[in-house]
Amino acid sequence: MLDRKSVLVTGASSGIGRAIALRCAGAGADLAITYRKNREGAEATAREIRALGRRVELVRTDISRADDIEALVKHLRQSFDRVDVWINNAGADILTGEASRLSRLQKLDLVLAVDLRGTVMASWAAVDLMREQGGGTIINMAWDLVTQGMQGENPAVYSVAKGGVASFSRSLARDVAPGIRVNILAPGFIETAFGEEADPKFRQKVVDMTPLRRWGKPEDVAGAGLFLASDDAAFLTGQMIMVNGGVVM
Repeated sequence: MLDRKSVLVTGASSGIGRAIALRCAGAGADLAITYRKNREGAEATAREIRALGRRVELVRTDISRADDIEALVKHLRQSFDRVDVWINNAGADILTGEASRLSRLQKLDLVLAVDLRGTVMASWAAVDLMREQGGGTIINMAWDLVTQGMQGENPAVYSVAKGGVASFSRSLARDVAPGIRVNILAPGFIETAFGEEADPKFRQKVVDMTPLRRWGKPEDVAGAGLFLASDDAAFLTGQMIMVNGGVVM
């Protein structure tokens, strides 16, 4: 499905990014994966990719920094003949760990810098690279609830960035067609670190509001990501696939 193709996945040291990278490797792709702090997790992802018989490059990258993105592109040019698929998965976690205790304004600044500005800068870099090589595919990560909203401080902050990613990606898709396809993955409630640490009552509330009656898994998102990365989605651009068990339809 991705035989002899090269795929970049940012933020692939854990969770959804890791699952997407492994699914692409299983489909025959060679990988470049990025991480910011969790090198151990990135190396674990790389070991699994190599166990599948595929090549992988690890690059430490903070996508909120323009110079880091420039260095990433330089590494990609040196390591691969072309980059067929660029997946902007990296994002800021404001829900767990120390970041969960940041002020409202600090959280806003963080998600704007990483999720929105970082995705925009990385997408521009991908476009420049892909125009030179004669085409490619970009996949950006949004959130299903940007289409209808969700009550609460964290959802409001998160929606600013992810709503911006969705809108930007649609405009970019029009700008770079027909040579480059740009699509959007919009996960719902997925069993990542936040889901694992969530209050049991909230976890059950999510199940109750989900028509498919469960939380999603990173592998659910990875399956949709593989489809968008593949030639099976050759006539899709500017589209958003919501992987959410039907919470938003």
